Parts: sequence; structure tokens; C-alpha cells
Amino acid sequence: MEVKPVPRVSPAFLGVVVAMCFVMNMMSRGMSDTFSVFLLPVQDGLGATRAGMTGVYAVYMLVHGLSAPLAGIVFDRLGARATYGAGLLVMGGAFWAASGVTALWQYYVFIGGMVGVAAAMIGMVPASALLSRWFTRRLGTVIGFAYAAVGAGMLLIIPLAQYLLEQYHWRDVYQILGTGVLCLLVPVMAAPLGRYTRGSEEWRAARDTAVGGVLTWTIARAARTSAFWGLFFVYFFTSFAVYSITPQAVAYLIESGFEPLTAASAMGFTGMLSVIGMVSIGGLSDRFGRRNTASVSYIFTLIGIVSLLLVAIWPTIWLVYGFVLFFGISQGCRGPIVSTLAARLFPGGGMGGIYGSITMGMGVGAATGSLISGVLQQMTGAYFASFGMSFMAAAAGLAQFWMIRALSRT
Repeated sequence: MEVKPVPRVSPAFLGVVVAMCFVMNMMSRGMSDTFSVFLLPVQDGLGATRAGMTGVYAVYMLVHGLSAPLAGIVFDRLGARATYGAGLLVMGGAFWAASGVTALWQYYVFIGGMVGVAAAMIGMVPASALLSRWFTRRLGTVIGFAYAAVGAGMLLIIPLAQYLLEQYHWRDVYQILGTGVLCLLVPVMAAPLGRYTRGSEEWRAARDTAVGGVLTWTIARAARTSAFWGLFFVYFFTSFAVYSITPQAVAYLIESGFEPLTAASAMGFTGMLSVIGMVSIGGLSDRFGRRNTASVSYIFTLIGIVSLLLVAIWPTIWLVYGFVLFFGISQGCRGPIVSTLAARLFPGGGMGGIYGSITMGMGVGAATGSLISGVLQQMTGAYFASFGMSFMAAAAGLAQFWMIRALSRT
């Protein structure tokens, strides 16, 4: 029987697929994290409390996490066009609606709820599912590059939002940003998204070939494995740690005596360094193993948290640099590792839904961390308890790679 050769896919085409994932993921994280620079002006404008405002971010992350399986299932069944189109439309509409809020509950609906759904639809869940359909070798490297869009979004969009806030009223800035998102909808919908979704001939052949009597992984089947829950809790604890800090970091630095643009730029530079970290982490984990690479990244995160804690005692720019360097370069590094492991451990056409379900851990952890962090700050008037809690959560995330057998062997 003659075996047909697998058609060769041009590097240019694969580059476009990766670029699409990069841009969409950049918009997902960058637009969402503008919350950190809107926090103080919106809080003043609505007469809200700090706990009330951080609750918005908690709702956003919770909705984002709970929407992740939906985003994965929509991608698995309807493809990239439906997923990305709906996400951009909802994101742009939410920012326009936020410009007209007159009460905090409305801000919860638009920024907490709608942006949470939109970020899931255009973020790393569809990107991971899409990339796993085209790349079989060096998947960690490719996913790491796509994840670097998280840092690029923070580097470009957060300082841009802060600059606009210094020129215009916060309501006008929401309209400007919302318009930008809606304009992106046109070129994205014009792209050949159906072709992107089909995947490579090699991937389709593997999907349709029975391996050990199992045609494909499902969410229910994956949820019966320790690997699934190990990855879930990696995301939960890591997001708890990170989002106990990021929603309040700009306000914390301002209240510690730094200029607003300096504080916003510090968060932006953590994004720049996270680009370096996430681009590097995939290749490093391919070479040195997922557990070893993840462990080093967690150590860097812990050093960054301690540096930020010490700013309250010694408000020096050098400690800010320490936070930016160590926290920044490790921020998001676990994402490419988890995405790659999910693709390797649960291959097939159900990858989107499975990875989306794992991503719920990120949303629940981030929501819990940001909410408790805000409440503790309001109760104590300081940030030590919030940031100390972040330190312990990061250590718990690290422990998953050493406790769960399926992850410790990677």
C-alpha cells in the first residue's frame, strides 16, 4: 500500500499562525490589566472603596477562569473565527460601556464580567489549542513565544493607558481603548481562520488514529487523572500569588512615594521582562525538563515578592528594580509549561476544552488572591499581609511539580 507523503507547510504560513496567537493573547492580557492604572481614578470617580475596586478584578479573574472551558469548547467545535470574533466584539463593547458607568455594580458587570468572558475567548486557551494543531516538535518553544504576548501587552498597553489617563478623563480613555479593540475585529475576521483551525495533516491523522483504544481525550476522562489536577493547582496557586500583587502594585508604589508614571512603567517593565522569560522558558523546559525549569522560575518569583515587600520599609528604587527584574522575568513562565504539558498529556481534538478546564484554576486562584488581598489591605491599611500571602501561595505552586508524579517526571 502506497503511503502518501505529508504535505509540507510553509514556514511563512506557520509564522502567521503564531503571529495571530501572539496578537490576540497580547490584547487579552494587556487590555484586561489596564485595570491597575484605572483603579485610582475610577475609585475616586465612583466614590468606591479599595476592597470594592479589587473585588471587580476578582470577579474578572473568576469569570475569566470559568469562561475558559467555554472558550475551549467553542474553539474545538466552531473554530477560531467564532472564538476570536466573539471575544473582540465583547471586549470592545465592554470598554465602551465602562465609559458610562455611574455605579460600582455597573463596573462589575462590564469590566469584571464582560471583559472576563472576552479575555478567555481571545487568550491563551484558543491559542494553545490552535498551536498544538500545527506544531508537534518544540511545542514548548512555540507556546512560550505566544505566551510572551502577555508581557508585550503589559509593556505596551498599560503605559499607553496611563499616558492617556494623564491627557484625558478616564471615561474618554475607555472609549479610545474600546474603539481600538473594535477596529482590530476587521483584519482578524478577514484572515483565513478556517484554514488555521483545520490543523496540519499530521495532527489530523494522529487525531483520527486510535491509540490504546482511545480516540481522543475528553474533559471527563482527563479530570480522572492526577496530572489534570496537578496542572489545575499549579495554575491556582501561581495565579493566587501573582494576582495578590498585580492589581494593587501600581497603587502600592504610588503610596510608597513614587510618581504615578514611574509606578505604571515599573509594571510595564515587568511585562517586558516577562516577554524574555516566556520566550526563553519554552526552549529551556524542552531542554532541561519542565520541573527543573519551573522550580527556578518560582525561586525568582519569591525573590521578587520579597523585594516588593521591603519597599514599604526602604522605599528605594533599587528594590523596585529587584521586584521588576525577578518578578517580571518569571511572570507567566508557568503558563507555557502548563500549556505544553496539557498538549502532551491530553492530545487530540478535545485539547481546547481540557486546557480551558485546567485554566479555571488560574481564574479561581486569581479571583481569590486579588479579593483577599484587597480586603486585607483595607483591614490593615498596609500590604504586608497581602504580599506575605502571595509568597506562601507561590511556594505551594512550586510544590505541585515535586508532589505530583506525572509532573515530577517531566
